Amino acid sequence: MQRLLKFLVAAALLSTTISGGSAASNPYDDCLARAQSDPAAALTQASSWTKQGGGAAADHCAALALVGLRRYSEAASRLDALARSPFASDAARKTALFDQAGNAWLLADRADSAIVSFTAALGVDPFDTDLLADRARALALKQNWAKADSDLSAALLVSPDRADLFVLRGSARHAMGRKAEARSDFDRALRLQPGNADALVERGTMKFEAGDTVGARADWQAAMAAAPGSPAAQSAQQNLAAATH
Repeated sequence: MQRLLKFLVAAALLSTTISGGSAASNPYDDCLARAQSDPAAALTQASSWTKQGGGAAADHCAALALVGLRRYSEAASRLDALARSPFASDAARKTALFDQAGNAWLLADRADSAIVSFTAALGVDPFDTDLLADRARALALKQNWAKADSDLSAALLVSPDRADLFVLRGSARHAMGRKAEARSDFDRALRLQPGNADALVERGTMKFEAGDTVGARADWQAAMAAAPGSPAAQSAQQNLAAATH
């Protein structure tokens, strides 16, 4: 869900670039709005618009509609092609399209392809924190923990106050067995953001592994209180249930 939300936010920003920020209705804005509310209708609209000369903007709307229809691989292929086409006329648009492609590949469970797209985006803007974090997530899906750690460390040089980046790097370091560094990252994340549920879940797991059952339970309960109903809270609840058996 978070990846889809990011995808749609990025699409909206790219829409402003294409339309010139005009408040007046235009085919791209109309199609994009429909892609979010009724992707099947948006795909039909984009197809008609293409026949009327809609060009790359129509193709982009079709790709976003395909994401809404969960046809992620098709969407990602189109977005990658757009990022390599004259439509990507400036650095900002090119990185946005490659970023959208990478996230669509992740939604399709195609981590290798996502890495290629994110790497292409980073070739344009090597210091973009979110792109580095996105590629790290893709690398983590491949269990390439060392490269994920490297990307996250680079991201933290640019944005040293991002709690989420410390959580991600801590997870990679935990997976590599670098427990002291992982625990330090989770503690740092919680100093920056005391209610970070993901950090609480991860730190609780480390405490449980170290034999600190009381501390682990406290962290998991805090995660559930901090973000009820979230994936982190669900993980905490599962951990608490498993710890009682």
